[in-house]
Amino acid sequence: MASTCRICVLVIAINYDNFTIRVVDPGIRNNDFSSIPRYSLSIYNLTSHLRLASSTTPITFFKCAKAVNSSVMRTYNYVKHGNITASNMEDGCRIEWTTLMSKSFLYEKERNFSYHDIHSALGYGFELQFRFLKTRRRFVIYNWKILGTYFLIKSIFGVPFLAAFLIYKRRRMHLSMYSSIEDFLQSDNNLIPIRYSYSDIKKMTSRFNEKLGEGGYGSVFKGKLRSGRFVAVKMLEKPKANGQDFISEVATIGRIHHFNMVQLVGYCVEGSKRALIYNFMPNGSLDKYIYCKEGSNPLSCRKMYEISLGVAQGIEYLHQGCDMQILHFDIKPHNILLDENFIPKISDFGLAKLYPVGNTIVSLTAARGTMGYMAPELFYKNIGGVSYKADVYSFGMLLMEMASRRKNLNTSIEHSSQIYFPLWVSNQFCMGKEFEMDDATEEEKKIIKKMIIAALWCIQLKPSDRPSMNKVIEMLEGEVECLQLPPKLLLCPQQEMPRDNLHGNSNPMCSNTELTCSTLSAR
Repeated sequence: MASTCRICVLVIAINYDNFTIRVVDPGIRNNDFSSIPRYSLSIYNLTSHLRLASSTTPITFFKCAKAVNSSVMRTYNYVKHGNITASNMEDGCRIEWTTLMSKSFLYEKERNFSYHDIHSALGYGFELQFRFLKTRRRFVIYNWKILGTYFLIKSIFGVPFLAAFLIYKRRRMHLSMYSSIEDFLQSDNNLIPIRYSYSDIKKMTSRFNEKLGEGGYGSVFKGKLRSGRFVAVKMLEKPKANGQDFISEVATIGRIHHFNMVQLVGYCVEGSKRALIYNFMPNGSLDKYIYCKEGSNPLSCRKMYEISLGVAQGIEYLHQGCDMQILHFDIKPHNILLDENFIPKISDFGLAKLYPVGNTIVSLTAARGTMGYMAPELFYKNIGGVSYKADVYSFGMLLMEMASRRKNLNTSIEHSSQIYFPLWVSNQFCMGKEFEMDDATEEEKKIIKKMIIAALWCIQLKPSDRPSMNKVIEMLEGEVECLQLPPKLLLCPQQEMPRDNLHGNSNPMCSNTELTCSTLSAR
């Protein structure tokens, strides 16, 4: 059972009178005051049949760079229970971690809490309220009531009243989405970002004066905080999946910190207005440097290599460096931002999913990502399950474009054999040829070859044939002479050949079989 749950807690007591259960984080040991919670627990981790009881409150542990004055003592660490707002944050302080505890346990104390009190409260646990499932019969009756209301309004009052009724139902649906977001934000206080009002957003962007770009989510505007710090404000204008795009972004990037991750400074949820505030990246996104036009100032081969290594380290952190395994599902040039020193920052976690670290295969209800960077197992179910290897594939496609300075699929290119660059370069290796690199030094040729070999490993058809991101970093940091060439690139399962034939060939990259695939244009 423990291997299939997202977060496992210890059940201490069940009360069938008020339908509550009391649970304790398994990381807390009553006789060990150095023990800390294993998980960040919140409503976001609960199933639809559980909610926080009214007796449960968040508790937040702060750590400060300088001493904070209080009525009790001068200290570098302190604790606050209840919801946290921007006004609660002292200068130079950050949130270490957040968990849940019972109000009733603490309110028995009429003095300031000691660390012993706090730890004892964590050991006591907190309450969750459960409810029974609605029967299928009740659900069917409810839907018949809606249908009956529809025909009754139409027959008695006509089309105008019917339109008003439908508008009312649509507004109720939108209110439900905003309620889902609010529930998440109110319960999950393991968030360092600050919550801003919509009037704050208008002030910091000078009423949305400078537009930086737009996408399927909405628009991005340049802003400035009162401290003088520049930010990028992403306005989410097109709601998706009951606000899950917003929740995914805040739930992932809002609680992680890495040198190669864009930092979420704050957010706004006010009625239908939703915004995410990030550090401003003055050098924009990576795509404009990969596909740079003639006459522009391109990045050097060494700098492009350093960027690729930084992106790889960021993805490896998402997969292995957090309490939860985070799969991004949308690694592409547009989502790699560059700061003033061209340090890469992975951004846009709207499609990200969180899974327990031990999960090698994850479940998805639908394919997600951007065509050209999406892993084939998202389409072909017979080549392997979806896992962190989907991000490895996306990184491989990105790495190939960074090495070649062109789109992987380019139908306007002069030589038809080079329309799909990954397949062409794989064939070049198979035939023992070196592809031409104009005006490249010997060092640059080695760097580009190393990036391409690593990319070819990452975009192998089967997930099991791809390396982990940790292995990819080893390849990028190692010597090109030490790299093993990957098998010849396949584009779809129909091309797959017996493994004994493949490895029996004198050159494992080569095969006498001519491979074609109708799905080439889809990439």
